[in-house]
Amino acid sequence: MRRVIVSLTHLNLPSLDQALFEKPDQEKLTHQAPTTHAPRFLLLYGSLRERSYSKLLTLEAARLLEAMGGEVKVFDPQGLPLPDGAPEDHPKVKELRELASWSEGMVWCSPERHGAMTGIMKAQIDWIPLSGGAVRPTQGKTLAVMEVSGGSQSFNAVNQLRILGRWMRMITIPNQSSVAKAFLEFDEAGRMKPSAYYDRVVDVMEELMKFTLLTRDASAYLVDRYSERKESAAELSKRVNQKAI
Repeated sequence: MRRVIVSLTHLNLPSLDQALFEKPDQEKLTHQAPTTHAPRFLLLYGSLRERSYSKLLTLEAARLLEAMGGEVKVFDPQGLPLPDGAPEDHPKVKELRELASWSEGMVWCSPERHGAMTGIMKAQIDWIPLSGGAVRPTQGKTLAVMEVSGGSQSFNAVNQLRILGRWMRMITIPNQSSVAKAFLEFDEAGRMKPSAYYDRVVDVMEELMKFTLLTRDASAYLVDRYSERKESAAELSKRVNQKAI
């Protein structure tokens, strides 16, 4: 079979703004002064029950990330108001948004309820803005997703969380955790028992740490977009926040 080689230098691109077009540069990805502080992780869980298995699984993940050298903060959703109608200066909203800005990676863990993530989980994500002036609290940050269920293993909640991670422009890692019959997987002290499910959680946190170390210094460049370089800051903020919806 004959090979046909097309020279890109002769392509005509009349719709392209040449002043704003940039060829991706390997040096901008690799020649960065490395960040030296411990990777920062915000962990969210989606249940307020006294014995919340999503919380217990999240705390296991927090211990693992700390053992791997991370700095970890777990947000308590107790007292967080629903997004509609509540003031943005509510103390729990301010706490959540400050933690989102502080973090370099996140873990979202929800129970599966009626085949979906819980409203508590969704409310936390909804309170994190896509843009706050020139700052985007989630863009380019890493994300790991997990779920617990009371019955057989399912992936409905983690699949939904992945969609939200994409919408929030996060780097969602390939691996994930779904713990079936979660009531059997924790002892009376709330610690996760040895199992293949626990091993998977270790895998997921290890992968999250590696992806965070790999991308955190280059995250701003990774998510820099041609289309947004064409927009003014005011136009961009208006579009991504969609305050009228």
